[in-house]
Amino acid sequence: NIFQAIVSCIGGDGTIYIIPKSFETALNKLMAEIQNTFKGLGLLIPYCWKKGEACVVRGSDTVWYRAKIVEVSGSTLQVQYIDHGYIESIPQCHLYPTTFYTGIPPFCIPCQLYKTLPIGNFWQQDAVDYLQELLKNEEVEIHVEELPDNPWGKLSISLYFGGMSLSSFMAYQKYCIAEDCQDVQKLEVFEGDLSPSYLLQPLPVPGETFPVTVTHLVSPKEVYICLDSSGNLTKRSAAERAASCDSESLNKALKWCNKIVKTLPHLTNFKKELPCLAEYVDGLWYRAKLLSITQLVPVQILVQFVDYGTYLVAPTSRLRHIPCHLLKYPVQAVRVLLAGFKPAPDDKNMERIPYSPEWSLKALWTMVDCVEGKRLSASILTVSPEVTISLYGDDKNLVHLKLIEMGLAELDE
Repeated sequence: NIFQAIVSCIGGDGTIYIIPKSFETALNKLMAEIQNTFKGLGLLIPYCWKKGEACVVRGSDTVWYRAKIVEVSGSTLQVQYIDHGYIESIPQCHLYPTTFYTGIPPFCIPCQLYKTLPIGNFWQQDAVDYLQELLKNEEVEIHVEELPDNPWGKLSISLYFGGMSLSSFMAYQKYCIAEDCQDVQKLEVFEGDLSPSYLLQPLPVPGETFPVTVTHLVSPKEVYICLDSSGNLTKRSAAERAASCDSESLNKALKWCNKIVKTLPHLTNFKKELPCLAEYVDGLWYRAKLLSITQLVPVQILVQFVDYGTYLVAPTSRLRHIPCHLLKYPVQAVRVLLAGFKPAPDDKNMERIPYSPEWSLKALWTMVDCVEGKRLSASILTVSPEVTISLYGDDKNLVHLKLIEMGLAELDE
């Protein structure tokens, strides 16, 4: 049995509490009903609470929750929120005894990792804290491995986040020993003489029109495009459907990688074209490849972000090894040449693109205005020796016509 779930909390003993996505609607309906039934403060008169007794609790967010008494000690009670799993000490004035809703089973399920032995036979506090930081309120994939012996026992599961097994990851971090570490290789990083590389994006067939976004411009003629999965064309090709699926899965995997990036070692090998993770100016980590060493003291590396086409000169502190499961997704950005125009020989603008002086900077900025944030479409003309396309604006006209109108380019038959 495989399903998606939200991790609501991690218990002090390492128990993973999950709420299946399929339960969300019913839980929200029940929560709304509880709020309508219970208003104001909890029970203000003396009451003899008993361990295991059902109640509702007014949380620190002023919302009422179903709970049960775990421990009684003076004026403070330890309660467990039965639909979310976490345990909290609450003053008696924030509780109310009730027999309402006791016939509805808890919406959260206590789980343990299947065939996974924590170091020291119990989850250490730093491991519990790490699990909480990594998983709380995150959507994960659950594989049911073994049912509990009694209805209140823990479900034995394999848990996957961003395509990685949690058991394998925690074993990699030396928090536990996992008997079934079949995907530990997904967490391994490349050392020595191994030369991994990215997969190329499959393209639509020549002549077919497909939605794209321009992610980076090198010059008015040379750009990087991504197949646009949000395009509303009714007939999407197999390449577009695959690109859309890959893009969504890659974004999820990268989100998780950003959470665990501090556990990945810094790069020590600076071989050209080597895949890596690089930190962009927004503080997030993305897939990249090494291009060249631009400075030796201190070391500065020119990298290219393969899913966008953009470049960055970064110190080694902003480069890390890439987990190999991130290599299974094709690069999202494709370098293409735009057909139908060339630089105007009589363009008198003195400011030129330093690395492409046949073009003026004005031509480059004009092209940026033509494509930035626009709904574009493309049609492939040739794939060899280089991918050449016709690029159309949201008005269905060729984007380079604006440059020709302004005298910054001319038609190239």
